[in-house]
Amino acid sequence: MTVELIRHGETALQREHRYQGRLDAPLSPEGKRALKLAPQCPPRVYVSSLLRARETAALLFPGAEQVVVPGLEEMDFGRFEGKNYRELSDDPAYQRWVDGLCLGPCPGGESKEIFCRRICDAFVNLLESARQRGEDYVTIVAHGGTQMAVMEAFAVPQKDYFDWHLDSGQGYRTEVTWGETGPVLTLQTVTDYRRETGPREL
Repeated sequence: MTVELIRHGETALQREHRYQGRLDAPLSPEGKRALKLAPQCPPRVYVSSLLRARETAALLFPGAEQVVVPGLEEMDFGRFEGKNYRELSDDPAYQRWVDGLCLGPCPGGESKEIFCRRICDAFVNLLESARQRGEDYVTIVAHGGTQMAVMEAFAVPQKDYFDWHLDSGQGYRTEVTWGETGPVLTLQTVTDYRRETGPREL
């Protein structure tokens, strides 16, 4: 089975370096224009419930059925959402979170551990269902945090969470095998759906 995990296009909140998390921000006009049509369209694309992921999937794969997968949404940043680091610079809770390498719980939101567990559970359930249906290519459009959580947990070569960061409109294409503890994702390539660049091999 091949799995491609794509990050959504850019939003206005991203351009302003704001934590958007579970906010249902749409793609910005610039974010829409920056994306290009995928060379091939699968029959279905699995998406996060958030609008920016669904809009991206519609632009890249306009003929595909969209299947919303609960649990693939971006990390919940709690009361940090909608704000950027400048606006939060005098917030003691934000400073504690940053000093803790952004691993602890956000006030009113998730910790990295809880977020990653949610993502990985949803991802494994999706793959198991797709395998039972005989699907050999699974396309997912979700979030940067979704990509990083999945790749840190299951990908080879192994890298830390933040080392798996990609820009908006980029994705990881992987080959999936099943081990005793679950899926193993062998990285094949980074795909790029931004208009100014193309796919690159690793």
